Amino acid sequence: MNFTEYVRQLPQGSMDRRQSIWTRLHLDPYLFAALLAVAVGGMVVLYSATSGDLGAVYRQAIRFGIGFMAMIIVAQFDPRWFQQWGGTVYLVGVLLLVAVIVSGAQAMGAQRWLQIPGLFRFQPSELMKLAVPVMLSWYISRYGLPPRYRDLLVSAVLLFVPVALIIQQPDLGTSLLIASSGLFVIFLAGLSWKLIVSFATMAIAMIPVLWIWVMRDYQRQRVLTLFDPNVDPLGAGWNIIQSMTAIGSGGLTGKGYMLGTQSQLDFLPESHTDFIIAVLGEEFGFIGAVILIALYAVIILRGMLIAIRGRDNFCRLLAGSLTLTFFIYVFVNVGMVSGILPVVGVPLPLVSYGGTSIVTLLTGFGMLMSISTHQRN
Repeated sequence: MNFTEYVRQLPQGSMDRRQSIWTRLHLDPYLFAALLAVAVGGMVVLYSATSGDLGAVYRQAIRFGIGFMAMIIVAQFDPRWFQQWGGTVYLVGVLLLVAVIVSGAQAMGAQRWLQIPGLFRFQPSELMKLAVPVMLSWYISRYGLPPRYRDLLVSAVLLFVPVALIIQQPDLGTSLLIASSGLFVIFLAGLSWKLIVSFATMAIAMIPVLWIWVMRDYQRQRVLTLFDPNVDPLGAGWNIIQSMTAIGSGGLTGKGYMLGTQSQLDFLPESHTDFIIAVLGEEFGFIGAVILIALYAVIILRGMLIAIRGRDNFCRLLAGSLTLTFFIYVFVNVGMVSGILPVVGVPLPLVSYGGTSIVTLLTGFGMLMSISTHQRN
């Protein structure tokens, strides 16, 4: 008896149970496995980046636990629930951003947090990383694709408001990520090349305005340092020089776990947050970096496949935007550490030390899993 005949003789209920275990849990097994692999690998690198600080790894593990739990919970909701409550969450997020400007808590020269007396503080801009793509996907999809000029104008306003409020904090990195998430929704909705070229021309024309009136002095310095870090090697150029030195010295196979000189001797700044991939490159070499990027590629490709298979326009736009924004996370962080993009403070997703960004990212992947599993139901 061959395998096909054996399968046909199995009771149908048994086959349903065997085939639908991940679907009943509303989890995508391929996406879940890739996310878990990156999270575990990230904590391994974090232990070295913090010079063996078990406390930091323990706190990171707790955050991953909260994030994966949030992902599983969110995955249980039908995507129609996101449509129903997306507008409310967006409005609450905008009001919280206004509250940050009025009475937000300050730290490290920025005003980005709201303090809950006696409890905790949180960053409302993280909420907008999910609220903006949900809101724009809902608005654009309800009027049909491709969007009309009026719909594009309203979408631009809905995107501009939170981005402008976040720039005032100031938080250029987060504002760029949120702007990207909204622009991806608009792009995936089906713009003509004529409109794309027009918008690109307008964006280029706005560069002098951003440089003179929007960007702060330290942000301009980061851009200038990108072109020649050696102009100020002990100041603004220090981060890029040390990260490139760490990555280059790793070679093909790396120096060995916890044997990197740049990170272990504290030459590499922010080695456990924004520049953690430099630690990976120095200790595990080119091979280690390629493995991590391959895992990211699996996540991105799986996310785009989910977007293509989405059951309606809302699901397709939301899944595509969340996936491409995750790509921007990876691209910007790797680009700034390797010296091809200015330093903008974007963490390496699921690897850099941090709490709110991990929970936000995994909650977004919970939405992806909801879109993936509910479409089959």
